Amino acid sequence: MNLYLQTPEITVWQGHCLEVMQTLPDASVNLIVTDPPYHTTKKANIAGDKDFKTDEDYWEWLDIISQQWQRLLAPNGSLYCFASPKMAARVEVLLGKRFNILSSITWTKPNEPGYDGWKQKTKKESLRSWYLHSERIIFAEAALPDNPNQSPFGTLLRKTRLAAGMSTIELTGAMGEYGKVNHGGTVSNWETGRNIPTAEQYGKLKAVLKQVAPEVPGLPDYQQIIRPFFATADIPYTDIWDFPTVKHYPGKHPAEKPLEMMLHMIKVSSYPDDVVLDCFAGSGVVGQAAKMLGRRAVLIEISANLCDKIVKNMS
Repeated sequence: MNLYLQTPEITVWQGHCLEVMQTLPDASVNLIVTDPPYHTTKKANIAGDKDFKTDEDYWEWLDIISQQWQRLLAPNGSLYCFASPKMAARVEVLLGKRFNILSSITWTKPNEPGYDGWKQKTKKESLRSWYLHSERIIFAEAALPDNPNQSPFGTLLRKTRLAAGMSTIELTGAMGEYGKVNHGGTVSNWETGRNIPTAEQYGKLKAVLKQVAPEVPGLPDYQQIIRPFFATADIPYTDIWDFPTVKHYPGKHPAEKPLEMMLHMIKVSSYPDDVVLDCFAGSGVVGQAAKMLGRRAVLIEISANLCDKIVKNMS
């Protein structure tokens, strides 16, 4: 384990991701964007891709890695984990033990003619299944250990409301947030994770609970507990993403992801100055995107040569 670079914006570690992550503090990461070995591609030029003799070996390893992700992710945190289409269903089930799964995103990779790689070369008549021309990205949020289907905010709100002796209807009414049909629906929806309060609504929520039950510990600040998600109509907001792959260039990482897609994930799912972790850093593109957006990045890469390239690109 070797610390390659440490600045206020970027920290680069060279070493095994598990060893490095074990040294990081609990709840110290706001967003995880990472691309583990796929295991199915068996590429010798991708670190870790041929390390597992059986599928079960791979699942056991990924489960151990995900334990660290769970420990490191803050209550307001999100996770984007890349997966091959063949393995994505199993990856989603595995991560569902520790995180609240929100989406399985399909990245379609709509390359320009002449840049379709093996798709262009494949003899279509010899196929016996649909050609794999997409990747999956499992999107999830932090969850409590005893309830992976519930966000920390929803659980904390219910606990605080009950300690204050209020029903969902009473709390909704006191805030002036009555719905047209279900008068308790606003707070109920927040507790179940169907939606989240705005910063203004959250301020009202804290004020009412403090006034009604000053002896009950108050809710934390908005950004400490509310998961950021800044989707708009003018950016990709569905679970189908059309980002072209990175064209070949000298020194390109074989699994390099497009910068535009990394910028999209980080901008939508983090606050300024948040900590973004990539424990399979590869080309370092997650760090580049984080730096461009005013976030702090922690990058872990096992290859010293790639760490050299990452540091060079960051300077």
